[in-house]
Formats: sequence, C-alpha cells, structure tokens
Amino acid sequence: MANPNHIDQIAERVERLLVRYAELQRTNVLLGNQVEALTHERDTLKSRLGAARARVDALLDRLPETPTVHIDPS
Repeated sequence: MANPNHIDQIAERVERLLVRYAELQRTNVLLGNQVEALTHERDTLKSRLGAARARVDALLDRLPETPTVHIDPS
C-alpha cells in the first residue's frame, strides 16, 4: 500500500492545481471580456474614421478647382 505521507503530498498538489485551474478560468473570462470590449472599441473607431473620411471627401469635392499657373523661366 502507498505511503500515507505520499498520498497527502499528492492530495495537496491536486488541491493546488485545482485552485490554480480556477484562477486561470477566471483570468480567461476576464481576458475574453477585455477582448470583446476592445473589439467593440476598434469597430466603433473604424466606423468613426470612415465617417470622418466621408466628410473630408465631401468637403474636398466642394472646393473649387485651382487654375494651373505657369511661370515663365526667362
């Protein structure tokens, strides 16, 4: 039969592993939430950037054409 001291050591190690596993699960959930929030923020920023580009393009289209000036080098 196995040494009771050895069994106690294994049981203690299993308990530590279970605690660590629970900690990693909580961390994983938090990181998943963070990824979701950052993805949403990125999508919002991309949308705002697209809208700003459209506004700038619309303003550029409204600008009058500038005549080309030729300078006589002589």
